[in-house]
Amino acid sequence: MAKSKAPATTPADGDTPLRHLYLIDGSGYLFRAYHALPPMNRPDGTPINAVFGFCRMLVADLLDNPEIDHIAMILDAGSVTFRNQIYDKYKANRPDPPEDLIPQFPLIREAARAFNVTVCELEGYEADDLIATYARMAVEAGGTCTIVSSDKDLMQLVRPGVELMDPIKKIKLGPEAVFEKFGVTPDKVVDVQALAGDSTDNVPGAPGIGIKTAAQLINEYGSLEALLERTQEIKQPKRRESLQNNAELIRISKQLVTLRDDVPTPAEPEAFDKRKPDPNVLLPWLEQQGFRTLLQRFTSELGEASAPVAPANAPAKKADPTPAPAASASKKPNREFTPADYEMIQDEKLLDEWIAEATRAGTVAFDCETDGLDSNNAGLVGVSLALLEGPWGDVNSTRRRAAYLPLMHKVPGGAVQGALDLLGDGGDKDAGKLLEGQIPFKTAIEKLKPFLEDPAVLKVGQNIKYDMAVFRRHGVEIGPVDDTMLISFVLDAGKNNHGMDELAELHLGQKTIKFSDVAGSGSKQVTFDKVPLDKARDYAAEDADVTMQLWARLKPRLVPERVTSMYETIERPLIPVLISMESAGIKVDALKLKGLSTDFEKRLAELEGEIHKIAGREFNVGSPKQLGEILFDEQKLPGGKRNKNGSWATDASVLEDLAAQGHPLPVKILEHRQLAKLKGTYTDALMRQVDAKTGRVHTSYHMTGAATGRLASTDPNLQNIPVRSEEGRKIRQAFIAETGYKLLSADYSQIELRLLAHVADIPALKEAFARGDDIHAITASEMFGVPVKGMDPLMRRRAKAINFGIIYGISAFGLANQLGIGQQEAKEYIAKYFQRYPGIRDYMERTKDFARKHGYVLTPFGRKIHLRFIHDKSQGMRAFAERAAINAPLQGGGADIIKRAMIRLPGALTAAKLNARMLLQVHDELLFEVPEKELDKTRDVTRKIMESAASLTVPLVVDTGVGDNWAAAH
Repeated sequence: MAKSKAPATTPADGDTPLRHLYLIDGSGYLFRAYHALPPMNRPDGTPINAVFGFCRMLVADLLDNPEIDHIAMILDAGSVTFRNQIYDKYKANRPDPPEDLIPQFPLIREAARAFNVTVCELEGYEADDLIATYARMAVEAGGTCTIVSSDKDLMQLVRPGVELMDPIKKIKLGPEAVFEKFGVTPDKVVDVQALAGDSTDNVPGAPGIGIKTAAQLINEYGSLEALLERTQEIKQPKRRESLQNNAELIRISKQLVTLRDDVPTPAEPEAFDKRKPDPNVLLPWLEQQGFRTLLQRFTSELGEASAPVAPANAPAKKADPTPAPAASASKKPNREFTPADYEMIQDEKLLDEWIAEATRAGTVAFDCETDGLDSNNAGLVGVSLALLEGPWGDVNSTRRRAAYLPLMHKVPGGAVQGALDLLGDGGDKDAGKLLEGQIPFKTAIEKLKPFLEDPAVLKVGQNIKYDMAVFRRHGVEIGPVDDTMLISFVLDAGKNNHGMDELAELHLGQKTIKFSDVAGSGSKQVTFDKVPLDKARDYAAEDADVTMQLWARLKPRLVPERVTSMYETIERPLIPVLISMESAGIKVDALKLKGLSTDFEKRLAELEGEIHKIAGREFNVGSPKQLGEILFDEQKLPGGKRNKNGSWATDASVLEDLAAQGHPLPVKILEHRQLAKLKGTYTDALMRQVDAKTGRVHTSYHMTGAATGRLASTDPNLQNIPVRSEEGRKIRQAFIAETGYKLLSADYSQIELRLLAHVADIPALKEAFARGDDIHAITASEMFGVPVKGMDPLMRRRAKAINFGIIYGISAFGLANQLGIGQQEAKEYIAKYFQRYPGIRDYMERTKDFARKHGYVLTPFGRKIHLRFIHDKSQGMRAFAERAAINAPLQGGGADIIKRAMIRLPGALTAAKLNARMLLQVHDELLFEVPEKELDKTRDVTRKIMESAASLTVPLVVDTGVGDNWAAAH
C-alpha cells in the first residue's frame, strides 16, 4: 500500500451518518478561481485571489448548506503517480503554474484547516483517483456525492448518486451536461478521451481524431475495444490508418484517463463530518489574510477567539483602510523587545501553552540545539520557538515572542546519570547528570510531535534540513516548512552569503550572539549540553527570533521578484530528498582504503626520492619556501614571482606553467601534491569518517554553496574525487554496494552543451544532438577538416577542450595552455569556432549585456544568479564576472535539471514498487543502491524520470552503468 498522509481531522464520537458527501477538487478549484477572480494581494503582498475565492465558496455554498453533512478537500500529493509508469511522458510538458498562483497552494491547506474541513491526499495517485474512490464509497454507504469541480476528467464519475458542481458558475452537472461535452453518456467518456487524447496531459490518443469524431465512433461501435477490433470496416483511409497504427497507444491512453476507484484511502468518508470552525484557529487566520468581511461575520457568529495571533509577514501597509476588529483586549503594552523577554519553558503547562499559541498563529520559527554538527549522530539538547504576533508587517513589534525549551543540559563534570539511557537519546555517557528544571525528554517529544507534524502549521527554520534530520531520528517528520536560508538564496544568490549571522546584520542590523560567547573557544569550548541554561536560552531563543524576523522580511519578496517557482518547486522540495540521501550514506570497503593508503604512502616516498634526485639534494618537499629556493635560486627556472613576504610563489598555477615548459621537477611536485591530497583527504580521512553504527559514510549536502545552484558535499566531500586519474578510480572502487545489491550510476550526457544549444538556439548543434551524433567528433571534423570515421583521439580531445572551454568563456591564452599550443593557433581555433556557430557569440554578447543591465543572469528555469563584480572598477574583475555570466545559466540550468529529477525520483520509484535508494549526487551524476533483481526496472524508471526532467529543444540523454563498486558503475 502506498504511504498516505493522515487527514487533517479525525473522526469524533457521535459522527453523523453519511447522507450527502461533498468532495472539493482543491487544486482544480484553485486554478479555476485564480483565472476567474481579479488579482488580490494580502497586506504583505502575497497573492490571495484564488484562496479568497475558495473561502467565499466554502462559506456561501457549502458550510451554510444544510443538505451537506460530510465534506472534504482532496489534493494531489505529488507530481509522480502510477500513470508515469504506464507512460513516462504523461504530463511531462505541463507548464509551471503562474508565478502568483504558486504561493497560494500551501494557503489553500491553511484555509481548509481554518474552516475545519478535512484535507486528504495520497502519494502515488492523483486527487481524481481519491475522489473516484470516495464517491463510490459514499454511494455504497447509501448516500449521495457532489464533486465540487469543473474538471472534464471527473465527468466519467457522473451516475445516479454522483454529480458534479461547477464551483464558479454554481451549477450542477449531470448526465445531460456530460453528453453535451463529450457526445456520449458518462460510462463511455473514457473511451472518447482515449481516442481523442489530451495535449495538456500528454495523453497520446489517435492522431487526427478529436472529441466529436471519437464520440461518433464510440456511439456507432458501442465501445473502444469493439472499435479497435473492427477498424477494417472504417471507410475513411486516414481515420482507419490512425486507429490501426496507434491501437496500442490508444489502449495505453485509456489506462491513463480511467480513474481508479479502488485506491487505499487515508480515512473513511464517515470521518468527514461537517463541523463548525474553531474560533481560535479561524479568526486569527482570517485576520492574517486581510479577509475583513469574513472576519467580521465569523467574529459575530463564533465569538472572539481567546488571544488569537496573526503573524507578521512583511513591512507593508494594509490595503483596506477599515480597521480590523480587535482580536484580543489583552495585548502587551508597546515597549522595546529585548533578549530579556526570552522565555524558558521548564514545565509541561507552559509548553502546552506555547504549542497552542503557535498552532493558532499558523506560523512558528523553530530551531534545535544539539551537542554536535553531525545530524546522523548529534544528541538533541533543546528546542527554541518564536512567534510574530502582528500587527501586519511590524517586524520590530513589541509582540515578538521567543522561548527556549531545554531538554538535555547536564551539570559540567558531574557523574553519569543512569536514567539517561532509558530515554533512548544516547548522548555523551561521560557527561554529568541532567540539570533540574527540564521537562523529561520523552514527554517533550510526545508533545512536540503532533505540533511539528501538523500540516496547517508552517515551521520556519534557518537551514531547517539539519533540524528535520535530527528530529527524524526521534520519529518526528517536521512539515510543512520554510527555510530562510533557501529563501535568501533564491533571492540573492551571488550577492551575499546566507548564514544567519550575515543575514541578521544585513537585513535586521543586528549582531547575533556567537556560539563562542556561550560555549567558549579553543580547548576550553564545551558542547551545548554543558552550557548554563540562562546563556543557552539567550543564544537559542535568539536563533528562532532572528529566523522569524528574517522570514517576515524575505518571504514577501519572492513573488514580486519572480522567484517563487524556483523556491516552491525546486529548492524547498529538495530538502527531504537530501535528508534521505544523507541518512542512507554509502558503504565503503575499509580494508580497500587501508590498502590504498599504504600504497599511496609507498608511492609518495618513491616520488620524494625522485624529487630529491632531480633537485640535486634533499629538502622538505612540503615546504613552499624550500621548494621556491630550489626552483628559482638554485635551478634558475624562469617566471618566478615573489609573495608579499618575499618568498617565491610555488602555487599550482606557477608549477603548471613550469611543467608546461618541460621542466621535470614541477611535474613531480604536482604529482606528489595530488597524491598527498588523495591520501589525506580520502583514504586516511574516509576510514575515520565511517559511521560505527552503519558501516557507511554519510556526506552532508550544502544547498547554498554555489551561486549557480550546484550542491556541495562535505564531511566527506565526495564530489571532488578525480575521475580520470588512476588513483581517483581506485578510491571510487572502495565505495561498494551491500550484499545482494548493485550500484547504479545515471549520468547526464553533455548537459551543459545541450543547454547551450537550447538557450543560444544553435541549429547545427540542435540537429547534431537530435541525431545522437558525437558532438566532440563532429566539432573536430569541422574545425580540423578530418573525417569522423577513424579520427585520431587527440583531435577529439582538442575539440572537447574547445567545446567546454567556450562555455566557460575561455581566452586564447587559456586554450593555448590547455592544449599545449601557441596563442595564435588557439586564437584561430576560437575564431573558427564562432564562425561555425555564430549563434554562440550572439548568446555570449546578449548574456553579458543582460548582466550589465540587471546585475544578474537567469537560468532557463528562472534561477537568478547575481554577479557581484559585473560593474567593478577593475577590468580583470569585470572580465571574470562576464565569463561567469556566460557560464552561469548553463551550469545553473544543469543544476536545476538534476534537482528536478531528484525531487521526482523517490516518488517514481515508490510508485513502481522499487526499493532502490538514491545515495549520491555528483554534479551531473546520481548514484543508487539497487536490489539485484530490480536493476533493469530501476534503470528504466531512473532514465525516464531524468530524461523528462525538463523540456528542451534538444533531447536529454542519460548514460547508465552498473557495478559492485562506484568505479565499475561509472
